Amino acid sequence: MSDGMGAPPAGAEPGVEAPAAADPRSGRPLLSLALASILEEVQAHSGGVYLLAADEPVLEMAVTAGLPRAFVAPWERVGLSSPIPVAEAVRERRLVWVGGEEDMARRYPRIAVVLPYAFALAALPVATADTVYGAVYVTWPGAHPTVLSDRERESLTAACDRLAVRLERAARQNRMLPAEPDLLAAPPSGVAGTLGTVEAARMVGRLPYGLASLDLHGRVAFANAAAAELLGVHVDDLLGTQPWVSVPWLNDPMYEDRYRAALISQHVTSFVALRPPGDWLSFRMYPSTTGLTTRISRARAVAEMVGAAPRADASPSPRLVTISQVLSLTGALTEAVGVQDVVQLVADEVAPAVGSQALVVLGSRSGRLHVLGQRGYEDPRTVERFDGLPLAERTPGTHVLNTGVPAFFESKQQLERLYPDRNETPDGFAAWAYLPLIASGRPVGTCVLAYAEPHAFPADERAVLTSLGGLVAQALERALLYDAKNQLAHGLQAALLPHSLAPPAGIEAAARYLPAMHGMEIGGDFYDLVPTRPLAAAVIGDVQGHNVTAAGLMGQIRTGVRAFTSVGQTPAEVMRSTNRLLIDSGADLFASCLYLRLDPERGRAVMARAGHPPPLLRRPDGRVRVLDLAGGPLLGIDAEATYPTTEVSLAPGSVLALYTDGLVESPGVDIEDALVDLGELLSESGDQPLDKLADTLVRHSAAAQERVDDVAVLLLRAEAEH
Repeated sequence: MSDGMGAPPAGAEPGVEAPAAADPRSGRPLLSLALASILEEVQAHSGGVYLLAADEPVLEMAVTAGLPRAFVAPWERVGLSSPIPVAEAVRERRLVWVGGEEDMARRYPRIAVVLPYAFALAALPVATADTVYGAVYVTWPGAHPTVLSDRERESLTAACDRLAVRLERAARQNRMLPAEPDLLAAPPSGVAGTLGTVEAARMVGRLPYGLASLDLHGRVAFANAAAAELLGVHVDDLLGTQPWVSVPWLNDPMYEDRYRAALISQHVTSFVALRPPGDWLSFRMYPSTTGLTTRISRARAVAEMVGAAPRADASPSPRLVTISQVLSLTGALTEAVGVQDVVQLVADEVAPAVGSQALVVLGSRSGRLHVLGQRGYEDPRTVERFDGLPLAERTPGTHVLNTGVPAFFESKQQLERLYPDRNETPDGFAAWAYLPLIASGRPVGTCVLAYAEPHAFPADERAVLTSLGGLVAQALERALLYDAKNQLAHGLQAALLPHSLAPPAGIEAAARYLPAMHGMEIGGDFYDLVPTRPLAAAVIGDVQGHNVTAAGLMGQIRTGVRAFTSVGQTPAEVMRSTNRLLIDSGADLFASCLYLRLDPERGRAVMARAGHPPPLLRRPDGRVRVLDLAGGPLLGIDAEATYPTTEVSLAPGSVLALYTDGLVESPGVDIEDALVDLGELLSESGDQPLDKLADTLVRHSAAAQERVDDVAVLLLRAEAEH
């Protein structure tokens, strides 16, 4: 592979031809030793080496260090086009730095979905000047600064360069690549086998709280008697097992998630769990590079806050939300585009999972709350109570948005006691959860979940709801930005395209514009009809690109064509002037264009073409032909280009169909076949009113339905003599 994207030099296999994992000079493992050296040099926590597959554009994980491979299992194989740091490092032949949890969530949401923890990451290509062999990534705990230091950058770059040279040497020797074991710190041996074994065991045994040691895989290597008593499991049944496997009431993915969070972030992590029937326990995990030390004690404060234990005959409450549900929701939220998509997903995924019967999503604008969407309220007037509330007014919704602190109301009486003058609470519900939606450190809205019956919110449920609020907030932030850009795009597009067509006497006109379905829904396709009595000029064109730059340039071209037409330039002169205008703008974009001057009285049209698809002419008898027009190169290429003209007869009743390539070009469709199909449709439907004909052409075009490109259509009909 060359330059990170292309093929390798002649005679070389793409990527790595299974080079040896051993250093040719010493026979020692090459990848694992190089990775260990890198981690030690930059004081990183974990890392891995990827090698480029020999027969496909895929990075394959060769060796990891510092954490179990299961932590990064979703990325065992990474396509080069994937939005993943190691793939980006290879594609762009550069170091990729992710400074922390927020940076990861913003730039690589797919990773943040699975690993929503505090850590920093660097990814680098392993490459020589000619060949890319793979990539290396390393991670640091969440306490690492958000900026990579110059020393770390230089050390990482130099280490990857050295590894690339060794892989190149191994590849030249055609040495095969055996598998290397992952590098993990030796599991803690517990108290047994260490200096002062007996006295250490006595000391730990005398502690009034539980202590347990977990290795990097989460397996219990040591537990004192107090820990076993609190967990309700014999010590022998704990050793060598993962607590969430051997202790039935810890069998919840949320607890395993806390262990993963502690190891990856290297931050002290804690949680509380209910040991049936009513004992709350506190778990505090102290991580290191070798595993975790866990302190277990009774959570008396939580027990007092929750209240009396439930009766033995009470039915167990269902598990709130599993990690798999959270991942499913988050994956769906990353695909949400607009605000209403987010509201619908919360209604479909979150509300049923937490037992809520209704929800409102609120945003803020100009110092007031505004309803972004709701589900479950049959009477819209109940939701209107939220809309327009000043943020300065004391209500649950405004308080949550202003403070960023969630609020839970288990009953109507509790809410009325705290907010006696509220005017936003809908009737018909008996409990509410107000979740602040915080993204990128700032509030973007509030999600209100309503319950039909009084509802207790225990500590674990509040934690899950708060976490779900964070996921929804990130999606809502993106959706609000998308909707704002979309509104801007539609407004800009509407401003740049003509609001109406004013054809001269003897000519009917109709036009349609459809933006591409991908991107900002704004593009460079344009059309116009310029009245110059008794003649008229028509133009259609396509500026390269689907963005604001293309749209802005399209507006300049359209304005220029109008100006050049108004001063009386011929079609050839208009095209030459527009070409120079585009080149002088310095935009480095090209445009295709078709310009024609209509003379309805003589039934003639003079046309000039610049790399644009040929128009179709439907004669009064229904026959359709593709007009073979003389033309010149695309606008914006050659400042000295000329554009010859062609005169075409427009008999009364004939229809001239001008279009951009989005109407006829789509993946897998031959352009010639598409033109034939368009001609047949025009022949069969050409007697329809022109507006209806324009809709017919767009509706039946396969390319227009897929809309990988913008579509513009301009139809002109010479009125029949009466």
